[in-house]
Amino acid sequence: MTANSERFFKPTKTTADKKASETNLVAWRIIEQEMTAREKKTEKLRALRLIKEMASPAPLPKRN
Repeated sequence: MTANSERFFKPTKTTADKKASETNLVAWRIIEQEMTAREKKTEKLRALRLIKEMASPAPLPKRN
């Protein structure tokens, strides 16, 4: 076995760093999933609202 700088100076994450990194990644995945679900729901509700508005036009404003 030969000694090289990679073997001795390669930075490794500590257990706490690994856990924090994993938690961060999982949290961001959850946030992205929630954002995607929210956007889909918003698009669906917008489409339903537009269909409803097209089916029943808004009443004319009353004259005073």
